[in-house]
Amino acid sequence: MSFRATILTLYPDMFPGHLGHSLSGKALERGQWSLDTVQIRDFAEDKHRTVDDTPAGGGAGMVLRADILAKAIDHASAGDDRPRLLMSPRGRPLTQKRVRELAAGPGAIIVCGRFEGVDQRVIDSRGLEEVSIGDYILSGGEPAALVLLDAVVRILPGVMGNDLSGMHESFEGGLLEHPHYTRPQVFEGMEIPAVLTSGHHGEIEKWRKAEAHKLTEERRPDLLPHPVTK
Repeated sequence: MSFRATILTLYPDMFPGHLGHSLSGKALERGQWSLDTVQIRDFAEDKHRTVDDTPAGGGAGMVLRADILAKAIDHASAGDDRPRLLMSPRGRPLTQKRVRELAAGPGAIIVCGRFEGVDQRVIDSRGLEEVSIGDYILSGGEPAALVLLDAVVRILPGVMGNDLSGMHESFEGGLLEHPHYTRPQVFEGMEIPAVLTSGHHGEIEKWRKAEAHKLTEERRPDLLPHPVTK
């Protein structure tokens, strides 16, 4: 069973984007995952294919209509139990744990919002899981959907040349990743740490764990277990 992604968007030409290249692109060609898009405007009923309207209660911007988006979702998910995701800055932050959960499943239906937001009624009635890729605002959900899919596709079985390469990356063990080095041995007066060229694998692993913990403590202390205070 391959991972199947369906994207609901007003801009289907934005896909597969960078995912059509490199490892993810080759995996797409091999059928290890698939991608299809649904144009939300196809479900509008007026001649102008209008999908948005002014916000109830007033305010700036426009809101994506519940009735039109619901039709698009129902079309994409008929007889389908894949998770329904809405890329949204107010969603729960995307984590490596959630990425692994998605990668272990059959795929996802991903809604890319636009304008000021999406009518809450379609979020509630269609069980959309709101997902955020960071505390900032994008012009639409398409770049966020590409980021999510990038994270998922790269860890699908057989996509990376060496599946072990994903085991020591940032967030996989609850820590940021340790520093990396390669040749030349000396670069602008800076040498590769001696332990990495020692051949002592136990010491190398110990060094990497210590460096990962140090970096996490400096840059992302929120990832570390908080000490229990009495």
